[in-house]
Order: sequence, then structure tokens, then C-alpha cells
Amino acid sequence: MTTTSMLHETHRLIGRLVCDTESGRTGVLRAIAPDGNAPKPVAWLSPEGGGTEWTTSLRSVEPVTAPTPSRSSRRGR
Repeated sequence: MTTTSMLHETHRLIGRLVCDTESGRTGVLRAIAPDGNAPKPVAWLSPEGGGTEWTTSLRSVEPVTAPTPSRSSRRGR
């Protein structure tokens, strides 16, 4: 990761829908940046349709991927 202005860091998932595995919520990753006086940067997420932003640890952020069809659902086609 690279630091940019206002101590924000670049990340490949910024702007994408992600899952916060700590809370189970999904949201758009808005930034990787400090939260107050915390020594490590955190992930800043917001609900996909808008709403109150929240923070979580970087290790709790995973990309949301579209489910792939199972073999059984493709057999009937």
C-alpha cells in the first residue's frame, strides 16, 4: 500500500463492495486511513445505498464475489 494525502492509503478494493467479516455487514470500501489516534490504519466502509460509515480492521475486509452456479443447477438446462 502507498500513502496518499491525509494519511490515506491506496488499496485494490477501494470503491468496491466488500464484506466486513468482523460484523457480517457488506459495504463499499471508501478509504484506508487512521481513525483518531489509532496506531494502525483501518478500513472505512459505508452501506452500498448510503448511510452511516463504519470502521473495521483491514484483515476483516474481503471482496464480495458473485456466487457461481452449482453443477446441479446447470444440469437442468
